[in-house]
Amino acid sequence: MEELVNDISEFLLGLKVRYTHSLDHKLSKLIEENKAIPVCPELLGGFSTPREPAEIIGGNGEDVLDGKAKVVEKSGRDVTELYIKGAYSTLKKAKAVNATVVVLKEYSPSCGNSMIYNGEFMGEKITGNGVTTALLKRNGLRVISEEQLAEYYDEII
Repeated sequence: MEELVNDISEFLLGLKVRYTHSLDHKLSKLIEENKAIPVCPELLGGFSTPREPAEIIGGNGEDVLDGKAKVVEKSGRDVTELYIKGAYSTLKKAKAVNATVVVLKEYSPSCGNSMIYNGEFMGEKITGNGVTTALLKRNGLRVISEEQLAEYYDEII
């Protein structure tokens, strides 16, 4: 079997993993060619779909991993442990397939690669990584968002 080199957020493949979905044909092509596998850190962490929106309170993904911030749903339920579990499960999958690049959904408290929501549930964004992105980067994996895909597509295939 050809080595799999990328993990791709299931959200970007058009799979309904929350309450909306999108489809990127380039990503789907990578899946069809066995050059990528779909992954959703939230589902790996134990969430179901649909699920309530969540944001990082008190920092970013690195802070969550260091125990300095938490991930909370809009209703106030602390879901930090599920996000951490999903991040470690994603890392395990990425290592198992020798992934070199992971494409994840920007702005997510799990997958955000350069911007995340600020924790106030008002649609405001701040610079920072989500929990999974932070963990993957700490472990030497390259993470890009769907917004960067066009820029790096030829390089990652």
